[in-house]
Amino acid sequence: MIRGSGGSDMPCRLRRVRHAAEAPRGHDPRLPRPPLGRQPRRRPERRRAALAALVLLIPALLGAAPAGSGETVSLSGTEPGQRLDVTLVRVVDPALPADPAGPAPDASTRLVAVRFRLENTGTAVYKDSPAPAAHLLDTSGQRFAGLNTATTAGNSFPDTVTLSPGGAADGHVTFRLPEGAVPAAVQFALNGGLADDVGQWSLPQH
Repeated sequence: MIRGSGGSDMPCRLRRVRHAAEAPRGHDPRLPRPPLGRQPRRRPERRRAALAALVLLIPALLGAAPAGSGETVSLSGTEPGQRLDVTLVRVVDPALPADPAGPAPDASTRLVAVRFRLENTGTAVYKDSPAPAAHLLDTSGQRFAGLNTATTAGNSFPDTVTLSPGGAADGHVTFRLPEGAVPAAVQFALNGGLADDVGQWSLPQH
């Protein structure tokens, strides 16, 4: 189940579809109807535009929260008492490696850092690795797993984060993307990303 902040359903607008044998509104009955079977064919450009609009609407229909807005999603894990409030704080694109002498992205890739705030709102101790729990999706549908790579964007999460009930922590998860990839959404799930309850934030397109 993918959910965004609030998890509320958004209203859908229904459009009345006119059948070929139905006269247009305002049609004068004294005038001949247009012959059947000669309806204008849809242009490929219109189909592509409709498909593009549908792709842009998918995050909204899923109730996804906008990126960098401080929106919080409450997520549950696979074990009793596991519940975490996850806030996407900001996205840094591109992010620079923290160690100039360390391995750097080649000319075909770049780093993107996403800052999360985690708060244990459950009754069980949260002990998990945030990096594999996070994924970034680009506009072409590719999905990239989180890394513990340190960047100049700020502190990274340790390999394992332990939070008692009521405890909180914040840090960055890093993603390595192809240079031309356009980030579209960020996802987070408990239990190393394997829980069914998945939070998703849509990213603004520039």
